[in-house]
Amino acid sequence: MKTNSIFYRLFTTFPNAFFELINLQSNEANAYNFASVELKQTAFRIDGVFLPVADASTLPKQL
Repeated sequence: MKTNSIFYRLFTTFPNAFFELINLQSNEANAYNFASVELKQTAFRIDGVFLPVADASTLPKQL
């Protein structure tokens, strides 16, 4: 999937930056995979989303 979003490039390269921005520990990024997803609705695209990894069953955490 092609995307040109600066946020996609930023969070792909530095996934821990998002968690630091929302005042969580940067190592929280280890429990998520960052990906670009497309929803079927005449190609409605989300440039990036953090999805929990398979073994992180207790996520998302409450703040």
